[in-house]
Amino acid sequence: MLIITIKQGKEKSLLQNRQPWIYASAVERVDGKFEEKMKSGATALVRSSSGQFLARAAWSPKSQIRARIWSFDENEGIDHAFIKRRVKTAIAARNTAANGKKAAPNHLVHLISSEQDKLPGLVVDWFGGQQGYLVCQFQAAGVDAWKVPIVQALIAETGCPNVYERSDELVRKGEGLPVTDGVLAGDEPPDEMPITENGVRYALNIKTGEKSRFK
Repeated sequence: MLIITIKQGKEKSLLQNRQPWIYASAVERVDGKFEEKMKSGATALVRSSSGQFLARAAWSPKSQIRARIWSFDENEGIDHAFIKRRVKTAIAARNTAANGKKAAPNHLVHLISSEQDKLPGLVVDWFGGQQGYLVCQFQAAGVDAWKVPIVQALIAETGCPNVYERSDELVRKGEGLPVTDGVLAGDEPPDEMPITENGVRYALNIKTGEKSRFK
């Protein structure tokens, strides 16, 4: 496992404020095998200059944000079960989408919001209920590395079989990740889909995120 040692004094933001990001300027050194140091999304143990445990994080060698925190709990391992728990908790926190049947057809639900839901870099919107589409943005190396169990958990918790990835090109390039778009599970979304958000109906191109016209 990679070990990230934080510069003396820089650990305060983690210990006191639970800051979810570790910038390159805060890193004193990184210990581990060469191939691990070059692997985007590798799980790393974060410690202070005195050797104190601080967190477990996802490593991103090509980003100015070198690591994003998964957990501040030393006893919590980062594995498939952890990822699925985080997805389940995030979905349950959305009162309108705690159960797949509550997501009404043609409505939009903002399902997962990155650090807010302790899944840094993951944004998921749910369009059109169980017969609609889950649209994911994997904006950080950690969630990109766990893409398969994330998709599996999303389908299991919502009952929606259709998952589409829509990339933000600038964000992924900044993370050193390839720009990818396309179907991750189920069917490809149509070019235009009627959506209601906050009582307003409009037509949306799910693949691009563009609203084509209001109705």
